[in-house]
Amino acid sequence: MSDDKQPFTVAGMGRDTASSLYAEAGSERLSSVKVSELMSHEPQTIQQTDSIRLGAQRMLEHRISCLPVVSDHMLVGLVTEADFVGRVVASGLSVDQPVNSVMTSTPQWVSPEQSVLDVLTLMTRHRIAHMPVCSDGRLVGIVTQTDLIRHQVASSVFMVGDISRMKSSAAIAEIVQQLPRLLCSLVNNGSSAFETGRIMSSITGAVTRRLLELAEQQFGPAPVAYVWLACGSQGRQEQTGATDQDNCLVLDDAYDPDAHGDYFTRMAAFVCDGLNESGYVYCPGDMMASNPKWRQPVSVWRDYFEEWIERPGPMAQMLASVMFDLRPIHGEASLYKPLRDEVLERAHKNSLFVAHMTSNSLTHRPQIGWFGRFRKESSGEHQGKVDLKHGGVVPIVDIARVYALSAGIPAVNTMERLGAGVDSPVLSQSGARSLSDAHDVILMIRLRHQVRQIKRGEKPDNFVDPALLPASERDRLRNAMKSIKDIQAAMNNRIAVLGR
Repeated sequence: MSDDKQPFTVAGMGRDTASSLYAEAGSERLSSVKVSELMSHEPQTIQQTDSIRLGAQRMLEHRISCLPVVSDHMLVGLVTEADFVGRVVASGLSVDQPVNSVMTSTPQWVSPEQSVLDVLTLMTRHRIAHMPVCSDGRLVGIVTQTDLIRHQVASSVFMVGDISRMKSSAAIAEIVQQLPRLLCSLVNNGSSAFETGRIMSSITGAVTRRLLELAEQQFGPAPVAYVWLACGSQGRQEQTGATDQDNCLVLDDAYDPDAHGDYFTRMAAFVCDGLNESGYVYCPGDMMASNPKWRQPVSVWRDYFEEWIERPGPMAQMLASVMFDLRPIHGEASLYKPLRDEVLERAHKNSLFVAHMTSNSLTHRPQIGWFGRFRKESSGEHQGKVDLKHGGVVPIVDIARVYALSAGIPAVNTMERLGAGVDSPVLSQSGARSLSDAHDVILMIRLRHQVRQIKRGEKPDNFVDPALLPASERDRLRNAMKSIKDIQAAMNNRIAVLGR
């Protein structure tokens, strides 16, 4: 492509923007993806003798900003919106002139077998936003700035937008199939565990909201106000590549079971089934809005929490552990916030409840034993492996929850709870910082493990063989679990004091 025609091929991609995208992309991942995986096949084209008017009409009709110019399917040029502005409108050229009078002749192109890294390098160097894809000069596709951005971290934004436009749960599920690739891209491009959890959870939230909108389209408007809440890892915004669904419904106190029960039963089933169809499998403990116990008006939820706090038996502690991680996803959030504030204040002031919750938080132990040896699964399909979820992440999540309750911290996310910067009867600030560091280490090892599984075509899980980890990761995992063990020992000594 001649240098004098290059400026007219720019369509919104400045050098700084492209360079920034390139810097953030992660060359290792980009070099392993071929152009054929991202390009648009059978793009709209135009003949070089066709009029400029026809080209503009075709762009408008198909909502595109460039057209490859072909002759006998061979690429001979490229024309863009910028060409029409700079070479037609600004110059007063007749729109009845042929396209070849304003096109960029012999444009730069790439082959389907080249890497995305090659394409991004060329587009950055030449400041272009559209790259034709040819095989022996024959046009077979086109790749654009948008295609490349979709492939990177920003693809989560596009996914959310796409999900919001889907008309069925099946269509939503098809988009969610891209999540493993997104997870790989996030981790390989250096996204932190905190950022990755937020992005993965945002996709789940988008799926949930769209399913609720589709439910209202199918069953009609909700008869009373409601708010759909997520709990568990989605509530905390800490989802990874292996997760189930945990959710509930809080209804306005105007709810009448006889008049409104059937509507919310159908709505909850529709959404939970749709989430399962998208890969967010049903909760093994049935903590879902499809269970009538977790689909109640505000007054019943208030009774639930009062019972758990005032009479904290083992079952109450387990339920409270889940339900103190609630986060509104869709509906009238104002139904939940006053309840949350009231419950948090009640829990904060009840030292006996905090003591019971502290004791409960110590039931999940890190999988580390004497002399820093990992305690591996002794039987079953994961024999010889360490459970990074229940033997690593969960103990920290449990302690952070109790820390938040004892200090009256409203945050739900584990890192935000631990980063609140306050002392509590349960945990000191220094202990919170140590747990925060351990949480980040274990989560990143867990995410990298899941990425390796995805690349091998396996279903991601939480079980890792420490012997297969790089030595540096294995040492960090061992030190993180030691930190948890030491803090749990210190907390155990405080339980009696809390219960007085």
